[in-house]
Amino acid sequence: MSFIRKAIKSMDGYTPGEQPGQGKFIKLNTNENPYPPSPAVKAAVIEAIERLPRYPDSLATSFRLAAASVLNVDPEQILCGNGSDDLLTILTRAFVEPGAKLRLPYPSYVLYKTLALLQGAEPDEQPLTADWLPSAAFAASQDGVQLAFLPNPNSPTGTRAPREVVEATAKSIGCPLIVDEAYVDFAEEHCLPLVDSCSNVIVTRTLSKSYALAGLRFGYLVAPTELVVELRKVKDSYNCDTLSIAAATAAIMDQSWFEENRRRIVATRQRLTVALRELGFSVIDSEANFVWCEHSSAGAQPLFQQLKDRGVLVRYMKYSRWREGLRISIGTDEQIDALLSLLPQLV
Repeated sequence: MSFIRKAIKSMDGYTPGEQPGQGKFIKLNTNENPYPPSPAVKAAVIEAIERLPRYPDSLATSFRLAAASVLNVDPEQILCGNGSDDLLTILTRAFVEPGAKLRLPYPSYVLYKTLALLQGAEPDEQPLTADWLPSAAFAASQDGVQLAFLPNPNSPTGTRAPREVVEATAKSIGCPLIVDEAYVDFAEEHCLPLVDSCSNVIVTRTLSKSYALAGLRFGYLVAPTELVVELRKVKDSYNCDTLSIAAATAAIMDQSWFEENRRRIVATRQRLTVALRELGFSVIDSEANFVWCEHSSAGAQPLFQQLKDRGVLVRYMKYSRWREGLRISIGTDEQIDALLSLLPQLV
């Protein structure tokens, strides 16, 4: 163990949500899509199996062309990755030098801090405002800050900063601003237009949530073309495999499936929010595929355990400088009904 870098030995690794190997659970803990992906995905994967003896297209050209048409961007502005986490890693490696600072909102996605520490950088955490917006301190230009992550919608709160606020932040922060839109397909607005209007804005997205491909691992970013050219130097040679490229391309081309899936999840989210409030929970209005909630009398951790004992997994989260609560992913209506049938007995 003495060969391991001191920074690695001293840090806590990122802890993903629980993925139970045995037993039957209703999984509402890791923001997965509860519905199967587009039927076109299965057909594309079966067809792609014949191409497995050869290396994949290192730039995922078929996906970039399809996504460019859907998003109305230039395919040369798109870089693909093994999930959006891969892209966040590429961006950190490309922009942040050891000893520099990586700016983060707080509370937010805990992987950001891990990426900073892995790079030998300092996490520069700036609390969100009471309205869940990036603060003046977050938007301030500062020597040594070489990159900033802004999840929008945010996790764990599900809140979203309006595009004009993100634009103002980008214009003042003095470094690349990564707008992490992992959950944006469940929101009312996105920030893709800022890629063209602000030269330091990069938008990252994933197909894990709204396209029901969490098990596939595929994400992409949209950035100014000159930045994408440089970022290609940092990524692994073949960071997306043949099956994931084929499936992702088929998924993003099936926009009718996507729209119907989005509609169902947003409707269920609203129903869950209303029902939780009627049970005495405080629920933050969410524009993601999850809600954050707390109860005035029932502790979050005991409630998490009681639900788990009854076969329902939600995510218990505790932030040392904020508070603790439950993050509940949006499941099918049947799964949410099962959760809601249990909660009156526990609160």
